[in-house]
Amino acid sequence: MSEQTHLIPENCLVFAHRGLHSEVMENTRSAFDKALSYAIDGIETDVQLSRDEIAVLWHDRFLDKIGLHNKHIDDFDYHQLQALINPESENEGIMTLQDFLTAYRKRCRLLIEIKNRAWESVSRHALKMRQALDLIGQNSDQRIIVSSFNLASLDYAHQYKPESPLVYNFETHQTIADARELLNTHSFLYGLCLPIENVNQAIVDLLRTHDKYIAVYTCNSDTEISKALQLGVDILISDLPHKALTRRGR
Repeated sequence: MSEQTHLIPENCLVFAHRGLHSEVMENTRSAFDKALSYAIDGIETDVQLSRDEIAVLWHDRFLDKIGLHNKHIDDFDYHQLQALINPESENEGIMTLQDFLTAYRKRCRLLIEIKNRAWESVSRHALKMRQALDLIGQNSDQRIIVSSFNLASLDYAHQYKPESPLVYNFETHQTIADARELLNTHSFLYGLCLPIENVNQAIVDLLRTHDKYIAVYTCNSDTEISKALQLGVDILISDLPHKALTRRGR
């Protein structure tokens, strides 16, 4: 069994993937506020580090989305990023993790993915994780969950703040056999976040046996949303949360 007491929701929770970004730039105030105009349960967002080690919300390392090809988020200090990314719109400019937490932690649940990948040094991985956990601070109600595709970073996070709810993100090539092994070696994990195409009743049953949280990404089609709801996952992450809410309400 796990080391934590997990607060499993009674119903599947719908999370907006990087906010509602079908109309505005993802991971911005506008995207989050538009998502919250619906009765969503939570927001999923992504954390990177600027060159001067400020935790900011950005999904990709590259800045192609703003026309800066072959440039990276960590090539620039935070104030430079402010000037580069929609400087004419505060609501659609780059946002710090600190400002995000201040604005939204009391409005809904949060799933914060720490983007620790091989291109970045382990020391920056650790710094990013420490910053996130320190900024989150008191989280006894477990309304804020931290996730990562980097298992070593989650090991570090657990050592740094053992009480933190931590979720490991599965890649599409990982299987139920990987889940079984992980549950034996990393019992501290709060749960797994799985690609919707990898989810079936067997893996749901396995995680339930171990009292683990189950999140799935990214459910956009009617088929994907219905599958997640029928399997009774805890968190359904969607680019179209309003569609997921409609199907959940049926």
